[in-house]
Amino acid sequence: MSTTTKLTTAEELLAMGDIGRCELIYGELVMMSPSGFEHTHIGIRVGRLLDVWNDQHKLGMVLGADGGFVVERNPDTVRAPDAAFVEARRIGDKLPTGYFEGAPDLAVEVVSPGDSWPEVNAKAEMWLAHGCKSCWVVDPRSRTVTVYRKDGSIGKFKETDELEDAALPGFRTPVAAIFAR
Repeated sequence: MSTTTKLTTAEELLAMGDIGRCELIYGELVMMSPSGFEHTHIGIRVGRLLDVWNDQHKLGMVLGADGGFVVERNPDTVRAPDAAFVEARRIGDKLPTGYFEGAPDLAVEVVSPGDSWPEVNAKAEMWLAHGCKSCWVVDPRSRTVTVYRKDGSIGKFKETDELEDAALPGFRTPVAAIFAR
């Protein structure tokens, strides 16, 4: 006897309301634990730094860890980076009320204590494969930011470096600012 699991769509997930932190991976709901204190602090620091830059340049919108992006359909995949940036030209005049269709231009992932590097690399590659110009992987343990770029190049920035990314014209910040308390 075989059983069939009904796959969930992005629209069904959105209609569920506040069911807790989760993502939709190929139609299957994957529940996630709330992020730890350090992880959340670093995610909001990056988001704030991006938002200050965007306020000056007015190039798009910055989103936090709750922002969902539909990166695949049939079956649907909805992922949520720890911070993200979407160019204005992709948003249009009216803000989407549901999840954003497509990947952000920049996805930021903060490494959790239980994450393995193969998992982290796979997630960065997933973002790039679905249209991100770059994906930043912020590692609290090594206090580094690894920038994965659409062209396949990778840059690693240490705490003593200044982070910049061609995907964000005019953005520059000391990596130390991401880890500041």
